[in-house]
Amino acid sequence: MTLYIDPPTWPGHGRLWSHLVSDVSFEELHTFAAAIGCPPRAFERDHYDVPETYYADAVRAGAREIGSKELVRRLTAAGLRRPKGRAAP
Repeated sequence: MTLYIDPPTWPGHGRLWSHLVSDVSFEELHTFAAAIGCPPRAFERDHYDVPETYYADAVRAGAREIGSKELVRRLTAAGLRRPKGRAAP
């Protein structure tokens, strides 16, 4: 299982957010997100938006901390990137 999370630096709704991704599968991502308490509505195309209050839980559960650019690179290399405007496979 390889999951990645970027630092909580993305502002929105009065708090900071991270992005949680898998470079293996969406199934793995959904299972991990549920285990740390992320609701299904936090899933957006190819990642979960994770509030800063869940960041430490995600890291303790095994998500690897990486920068945002590296996160996108790994997601793209895995063939799991779904940019806005592109239909899901």
